[in-house]
Amino acid sequence: MLVKVFGSAVFGVEATTITVEVNIDKGIGYHLVGLPDNAIKESSYRIAAALKNNGYSLPGKKITINMAPADLRKEGSAYDLTLAIGILVASDQIKSAEIDRYIIMGELSLDGSLQSINGALSIAIKAKEEGYKGFFLPKQNVKEAAIVAGLDVYGVENVQEVIDFFDGKGTLEPTTIDTRAEFYKTLDFPEFDFSDVRGQESIKRCMEIAAAGGHNIILIGPPGAGKTMLAKRLPSILPPMTLREALETTKIHSVAGKLKEVGLMNQRPFRSPHHTISNVALVGGGSYPQPGEISMAHNGVLFLDELPEFKRDVLEVMRQPLEDREVTISRAKFTVTYPSSFMLVASMNPSPSGFFNDPSMPNTSSPHEMQRYMSKISGPLLDRIDIHIEVTPVPFEKLSDDNKAESSVSIRERVTAAREIQSVRFEELTNIHYNAQMSSKLIREYCVLDAQSKELLKTAMERLNLSARAYDRILKVARTIADLDAAPQIVSSHIAEAIQYRSLDRDGWLG
Repeated sequence: MLVKVFGSAVFGVEATTITVEVNIDKGIGYHLVGLPDNAIKESSYRIAAALKNNGYSLPGKKITINMAPADLRKEGSAYDLTLAIGILVASDQIKSAEIDRYIIMGELSLDGSLQSINGALSIAIKAKEEGYKGFFLPKQNVKEAAIVAGLDVYGVENVQEVIDFFDGKGTLEPTTIDTRAEFYKTLDFPEFDFSDVRGQESIKRCMEIAAAGGHNIILIGPPGAGKTMLAKRLPSILPPMTLREALETTKIHSVAGKLKEVGLMNQRPFRSPHHTISNVALVGGGSYPQPGEISMAHNGVLFLDELPEFKRDVLEVMRQPLEDREVTISRAKFTVTYPSSFMLVASMNPSPSGFFNDPSMPNTSSPHEMQRYMSKISGPLLDRIDIHIEVTPVPFEKLSDDNKAESSVSIRERVTAAREIQSVRFEELTNIHYNAQMSSKLIREYCVLDAQSKELLKTAMERLNLSARAYDRILKVARTIADLDAAPQIVSSHIAEAIQYRSLDRDGWLG
């Protein structure tokens, strides 16, 4: 008897429906074809034990299973439940006329219980698009899949529950989630708040500007100055995620298996990989491509602490994702694309010893060591960082001050208002949402300077020996400062403040 059941494979962040054809005929043997990997080939042992421990068995006949499309490589143990149900229906151990109306996925334990799978949200979205009635999956993943409205999502703990459902013996209710209610369940108080930061008013102002315009930022300062503390608080002042952004972010974390029984993500991610990370772990890839840290930070913040300590080739692979806001991974037979629209926040010491330009501490680094240290960061990478700011240690008087600083909630209100101005400005453009994404053409259109501002910028370029790359960056940042002031035009005060945020372009830093 020939039976067709349906599963799904995830490539990148999109799912592809897999047709599992199970044929049982005279003879003996178990043949699994359709480019399965080793985890799928081993499924016969898990299926046999799980069925036996629940009162069923593999038929002692010739079992041929084809996973179509046959030229698409299948991977992982999530097809165990699909194959098991197909075998039971094909061998007449259970009967169901509606088996082809459902997507069935799950990894089996030997006692028949189910283990979680990756990519449940992507699979559910594809199932809804293709008109399937429902989706059976492990209970651990039901919250993320139930985000998709119009699809019956059944979270099951054991293969017996699925068998009983198709046999009409048991009752199994689909899980429903109010997506909008789930989305609006936000935290009243962020875990890290700017009200905890003593002093550093100029740095907090700089972080506010970066958040308002979506600008990448690098913090330069000695050890203990508070660079990491400030970076961890940046997500708390970013505008709240939109529903579209929440779905995009949730889908990526679902594919990576990082949701851990969480439904819709409504907080912007903050990723902080160690400097020993490989380029594959950072941008994604592998034999079976998985999203890397830059995709996990999509719609959030990627923090690279001690930037010069990262291997240069690791930093260089970020250049294209920073520009295109997506990363494409190519293999011989397929290509996957992961979104990677994130804010880069980097930190570094000003010298190998960490105390360059600090009059209270001796600088023990030689000029050669300084040059070698700073050369670890390439010009093209710096070209994609709009704001450079020096962070100085906080004096005792500020540290011991008991007065509460401004909270993240207050700062975020100003940031959100500035982002709304930018949304209106770029509403007719498809891929531009905030100032940091402006091209040279858009900079010329929206960053028009009056005579006084032009003269100020010209003087700064000459006296501070600013590089050519600094020009567009200063204009972008000045446009954001103007938006925070709700000013229609850039004026000289906006340019003057933006010039302060180009420390590494000044003569004497990078040479």
